[in-house]
Amino acid sequence: MGSFQKLMVVMVVAAAIGFISVSADPDMLQDVCVADLSSGVKMNGYACKENFTADDFFFAGLSKPGLTNNTFGSLVTGANVQKIPGLNTLGVSFSRIDYAPGGLNPPHTHPRATEIAFMLEGELEVGFITTTNMLYTKTIKKGEIFVFPKALVHFQKNNLKVPASVLVAFNSQFPGTQSIGATLFAASPQVPDYVLSQAFHIGIKQVDKIKSRFAPKK
Repeated sequence: MGSFQKLMVVMVVAAAIGFISVSADPDMLQDVCVADLSSGVKMNGYACKENFTADDFFFAGLSKPGLTNNTFGSLVTGANVQKIPGLNTLGVSFSRIDYAPGGLNPPHTHPRATEIAFMLEGELEVGFITTTNMLYTKTIKKGEIFVFPKALVHFQKNNLKVPASVLVAFNSQFPGTQSIGATLFAASPQVPDYVLSQAFHIGIKQVDKIKSRFAPKK
């Protein structure tokens, strides 16, 4: 191996080590710290349970498709620290997303994590938008992968007449989700109508109409 090739190997290894050392969540300080979800202690994460079992590291909730008979025709089933207490301090989590024919996972962000999606069944149009308002889209099929960079607005759309599903992984035990429409039009207390009217160049009546569509069903 020549000196140039050796230099390149060293640079790649150094870059990989640097990437691994930058985690979305703080590093753990012990083997495990199973979350005590009932603890009243407020901290960045969860307090540790004194005693735990193998069940604290187990979750069967992703084995079956979720029900998609809702407004958007999609359902996210999370496997984060709130479902798997053993994930506390480990810096990873998982979700399954199911889509009805024509279903949409509307534009949203995960403020604490990068997302990597693996196509289980069907086909999706996916995309993300950078902070310079550039849209990057791709159609992914069964067995293919797409990555959504941390905190950027992104979406997935099933344009076919058959169901679709993906498995997604995050580099955070609890990545958080902010759906753009619901965040702005269904916040509590409400975002003032005049703010949304000016921001979106629409009338107050239009703002109220949109808010009514995001209101909880009675």
